[in-house]
Amino acid sequence: MPNEPVYPEQRFNPQEIEQSRYGKLHPQAGIGIELFNKGEYFEAHEALELAWREEPGPVREFYRGILQIGVAYHHILNGNYRGAVKMFNRAKKWLAAYPAFYRGVNLAQLKDDALQAEKRLIELGMENIHQFERDLLKPILLEGTPE
Repeated sequence: MPNEPVYPEQRFNPQEIEQSRYGKLHPQAGIGIELFNKGEYFEAHEALELAWREEPGPVREFYRGILQIGVAYHHILNGNYRGAVKMFNRAKKWLAAYPAFYRGVNLAQLKDDALQAEKRLIELGMENIHQFERDLLKPILLEGTPE
């Protein structure tokens, strides 16, 4: 299909992704992560999208994956079951090719946290989404951040 997304592992070789893991976060990505960690997921999406638009290469799709987790969390808080499930599925595909730590982000922990939130969402189902425990929406840990 012509409109199918091209995921990072299809666009970049493993060496390109590995080499791109070092470096600083885009300033807007840093702001987006701060907002994400405050539970301001819509605002986090906006900041991360600015970083996504301005960055070339593999880091661009890393930002896309993080912002989609934030959108999933936003959907949960607003009772949008289908939207949350859709965003979790997309985020997994965008982040699959990246290493456990990338640009200072503990990506392994973020992926695990998102997976636990997704599992709980699916357990609850659409009819019980309002029972989702907000404390399952964990912050993004940066290197040097205590767990």
